[in-house]
Amino acid sequence: MAQIHLTTFIAAPAERVFDLSRSIDLHKKSMAHTMEQAVAGTTAGLIELHDTVTWKAKHLFKIRVLKVKITAMDKPGSFTDEMVDGDFKSMKHEHHFKQIENGTFMIDLFHFEIPYGSLGKIAERIFLIRYVKKLLEHRNKIIKEYAESEKWKFILNK
Repeated sequence: MAQIHLTTFIAAPAERVFDLSRSIDLHKKSMAHTMEQAVAGTTAGLIELHDTVTWKAKHLFKIRVLKVKITAMDKPGSFTDEMVDGDFKSMKHEHHFKQIENGTFMIDLFHFEIPYGSLGKIAERIFLIRYVKKLLEHRNKIIKEYAESEKWKFILNK
């Protein structure tokens, strides 16, 4: 099973970063380059515990569909989404938020496995880990940009 661990410092309160991280609308903006759309389940606003969302996007030259469910949530400290249906053999994304004096550490723990046995393991190591890590880093950059500016108000309607 492949694992990606990212830590991003954001100069904003944990509650804001937590909400931006579970915003369907901001996720769509951050993944516009993949033409990502929420096509079923919670398709706008903030995703909550036990909600599902089905994403449709172009990744690796193919339109892919991924349905995830929020399986754990501890506001504003963490939430977890897990694949219900999609191309991965398994996928679990833990989002953690640690408030510190001058902001928040946002920690992503992304675990995934692809099918196809040994060939899948080779693909994971050769390119898929790097590809997924770049997607997560781009998403985190957008969350940081919104959280540290006044843009967050337009996403969270405050």
